[in-house]
Amino acid sequence: MTNSYINIGNLKVSQNLANFVNTELLNGTNLAPDKFWEGFDKVVHELAPKNKELIDLRKDLQNKINNWHKLNKGNEINLEDYKNFLKEIGYLREEGPDFKIQTKNVDNEITSIAGPQLVVPIMNARYALNAANARWMSLYDSLYGTDVIEESEDSMSQRYDPERGELVIKYGREFLDTHFTLNDFSWKKITGIAVQNGELKVLKGVDVTTLKDKEKFIGHRGEADYPSAVILKNNNLHIEILKNPRAFSAQQDHAGISDIILESAVSTICDNEDSVAAVDAEDKLLCYKNWLGLMKGDLISRFEKDGKTLERKLNPNRSYISKDGKGLKLHGRSLLLVRNVGHLMTNPSILLKDGSEIPEGLMDAFITTAAALHDFTRKGNSRTGSVYIVKPKMHGPDETAFTDEIFTKVEEVLGLEKYTCKIGIMDEERRTSSNLKECIRSLKNRVFFINTGFLDRTGDEMHTSMEAGPMIKKGDMKSSKWIQAYENRNVDIGLSCGFSGKAQIGKGMWAMPDKMKDMLDQKTNHLKAGANCAWVPSPTAAAIHALHYHEINIFNVQKELAKREKAKLDDLLSIPVADRPNWSVDEINAEISNSAQTLLGYVVRWVDQGIGCSKVPDINNIGLMEDRATLRISSQHIANWIHHGITTKIQVTEIMKEMAKVVDEQNKNDPNYVKMSDNFNNSIAFNTACELIFKGTEQPSGYTEPLLHQNRLKIKSNLN
Repeated sequence: MTNSYINIGNLKVSQNLANFVNTELLNGTNLAPDKFWEGFDKVVHELAPKNKELIDLRKDLQNKINNWHKLNKGNEINLEDYKNFLKEIGYLREEGPDFKIQTKNVDNEITSIAGPQLVVPIMNARYALNAANARWMSLYDSLYGTDVIEESEDSMSQRYDPERGELVIKYGREFLDTHFTLNDFSWKKITGIAVQNGELKVLKGVDVTTLKDKEKFIGHRGEADYPSAVILKNNNLHIEILKNPRAFSAQQDHAGISDIILESAVSTICDNEDSVAAVDAEDKLLCYKNWLGLMKGDLISRFEKDGKTLERKLNPNRSYISKDGKGLKLHGRSLLLVRNVGHLMTNPSILLKDGSEIPEGLMDAFITTAAALHDFTRKGNSRTGSVYIVKPKMHGPDETAFTDEIFTKVEEVLGLEKYTCKIGIMDEERRTSSNLKECIRSLKNRVFFINTGFLDRTGDEMHTSMEAGPMIKKGDMKSSKWIQAYENRNVDIGLSCGFSGKAQIGKGMWAMPDKMKDMLDQKTNHLKAGANCAWVPSPTAAAIHALHYHEINIFNVQKELAKREKAKLDDLLSIPVADRPNWSVDEINAEISNSAQTLLGYVVRWVDQGIGCSKVPDINNIGLMEDRATLRISSQHIANWIHHGITTKIQVTEIMKEMAKVVDEQNKNDPNYVKMSDNFNNSIAFNTACELIFKGTEQPSGYTEPLLHQNRLKIKSNLN
């Protein structure tokens, strides 16, 4: 972890990071290292003070909001007075005239193919490759290995369960009957498939039929009269019906169909932010090297499994013969986007001329974009010559405009055409939600994505209005007035700004990777809400969620939603304080215990082991896919209740100790796990979790990164 720095211009740069940039990142590009560092040095020293001004403005606005609530304590909030106050201090901006986004050179995966979106920690090469390759997933495997198909006693064993296999085949045939209907009989009855004169022929004995919608047939692989695969398309998503009578999975199949392959994770966010624990140059290098490998197409991961050494690399494109006899290819991998960090954090990888750490977002901007220089020549990811940056945790139009300025400078230094860098706006901060139209306007030539995220957005909701009163329970937030307005208003504004057919409107994560049947039953609501992409926790989940996009043509849904009455700013600004709460002690303790257990379960892995995203068992031992956003909502909620006397620091400390014992027990089979309950005073992880709560009101925007980074660095220092 110890940084050895070298001097480059006005910068002190980690030796390892400098070597990476000079010999790997820029090698094979037309940009000389000296030219890169000269431009980088100039820009970061120009932009770092602006970055600090924006962070200082956040503090200033928060102090003014805190004081307003204190002055109005005990009075019912008058919404007009509140809005006028927010306008006076510059928190709420006047909305300008209507406009449409102008983003150009955007790939089809963003504009016209609606589908699941993965988020993967870029620190882990194996996971990143699995996500990139999740563009094409086996429906059979995804059904057989999850609770979508009801379990029997045989299916609980390691042996193949023929009855379960039959149910998987039946499910696949019903999917085909629903979305690729035949004229004369069911897919369940077929005995063969052939292609004649560019048309799909489906056989049942001597009887022959065709698709009702012949346009859904795209092509085939293998011999026309006996194809090894048939490619179909519905709602712009492809599927492949694989035919291999000798395959194990085809033994029970009269037509010799061995699998149905679904186009699944259409896009993937490779994450440098909430799902990673990257605190220094050593960690950042892992992230940057993996992203570079993806952009160059040469990333490889080797690992041991069941005593064997396995290798992962990027899948090739998928070749087929079109119905008019041409050899064509379908893109073999998920379109890769990269999430940079926000504007808040700094990183010791590079020191500026005054000795301060570099704003991490500036470093991310240059290095992740420079990695894409390799892709611009090989077209292995973006075929339109764009790089897709997802930018989180921006507060309002000033900060989105600053992001535009950052990437304009990046393009100039790297010699790229203006607007090569496309920007995704994560609508997860209250000031951004309240001014979303103006945030989009500031990035109208770059924006390719907006989304909503319940956890971070609720964390900011609570922190912004910390002094307004005790917040309602976390479970009640999802049915509160502001959250409904937030979800709907995001879609309304996106559609009014011309996103449909041009950019993604996203919805948040399904956090329970083992509950696929529940996801199948419920996550269709994200499509009905207008989302043409939504987050899922695994490649398997992407395959299951892809079924929803065959059910619903999202672009038709968006046309209808564009006609509805728009969600109101007044509702968005309603504050979710509890009205004279009379919760029992048991209710209060149960709420705190739930938050404390989740918080501890995540923090202990983050701080002790550097794991930024993992499946953390909740208080009922249901595995939840957690990242840093979980901490923000949980720590802010408990901090708010302490602040308003619903509970006390002493009571919370006792609950934290009890929940630490629960978390210790849940992790007892992890050989790398360090118990917290053996010595609470000396457990850095336990004390970090407590600090997140007890110092929660003073953390910038309620963020958890400062304390997490500080304490992870302590652990790394001890390890060295």
